[in-house]
Amino acid sequence: MAQYKGAASEAGRALQLMKKRERQREHMEQMRQRIAEENIMKSNIDKKFSAHYDAVEAELKSSTVGLVTLNDMKAKQEALVKERERQLAKREQCKELQLKLERLRERALKQEQKRQISSLSFSLEEEEEEEEEEVEEVGGEEGTGSPPDDDPDKDEQPPKRRKLGKNPDVDTSFLPDRDREEEENRLREELRQEWEAKQEKIKNEEIEITFSYWDGSGHRRTVKMKKGNTIQQFLQKALEILRKDFSELRSAGVEQLMYIKEDLIIPHHHSFYDFIVTKARGKSGPLFNFDVHEDVRLLSDATVEKDESHAGKVVLRSWYEKNKHIFPASRWEPYDPEKKWDKYTIR
Repeated sequence: MAQYKGAASEAGRALQLMKKRERQREHMEQMRQRIAEENIMKSNIDKKFSAHYDAVEAELKSSTVGLVTLNDMKAKQEALVKERERQLAKREQCKELQLKLERLRERALKQEQKRQISSLSFSLEEEEEEEEEEVEEVGGEEGTGSPPDDDPDKDEQPPKRRKLGKNPDVDTSFLPDRDREEEENRLREELRQEWEAKQEKIKNEEIEITFSYWDGSGHRRTVKMKKGNTIQQFLQKALEILRKDFSELRSAGVEQLMYIKEDLIIPHHHSFYDFIVTKARGKSGPLFNFDVHEDVRLLSDATVEKDESHAGKVVLRSWYEKNKHIFPASRWEPYDPEKKWDKYTIR
């Protein structure tokens, strides 16, 4: 066959056309063989009938010697025809039984191959039951000895689809399971709601915050807030308290105030809950304690962290800009959640 030279897509198309033509040629050859077989079968039918009547005629001649009456002749002929038909029926029945047994053997071989493939994850009890039913059907037909039907299509029933069940001994926990996934999602949702309810309860708890208005000297005050409140809400409430005593704060707004805790400038959007949950630390003490207490110990131990908290400072931003080069404003720096303070310092 000549080799095609050209683009790869055209070569693939030419190959497909060649395969299609080959399939058509095979189909035509099969049709030709089928027609030839049908013609042979038709010719064999005529031969069978002729052989049948020839055998009956020969038997009749051998059994009737001498002069017989017409009635005896007809009765003898009918008996011989019936006997011959009975013999042919038995012969055809034997052939049918042999074909069925061959089909059963082929089916058993196929089922054995399927069993070897699927024996690890599927049970084969249903297949065995189907085999037993087929064997019983063949045995019943052999016992009755009834003549076969003229229509061969009635003997061939369409094969039933076999239902394969899961083997209960195989571990299937790693396979996807809709019921198990729904149960896990439901449990996960319950835990999420329980956690959110607990956190909401913590945010609604009240704490007392000690702060000092710093204008070069400290003026200490206390206020009660919720843990979920932000620094901006705290400064708003502190400003309402401080306006009565400090005239420079009467025209000031919250955006002009700063909150300094443990030498860190805390942004307004953070909440007290954020520092409590993360156990945040500052330069000179913890950011999650908002009261004032000192570490009173008779013997100092370097391995134990000091437990002391200082009052947060509320400062005007204008005052900080003027005095940020002077202590203590020179120590202040913006709060950075990524920065860690391993040791506390006060100088």
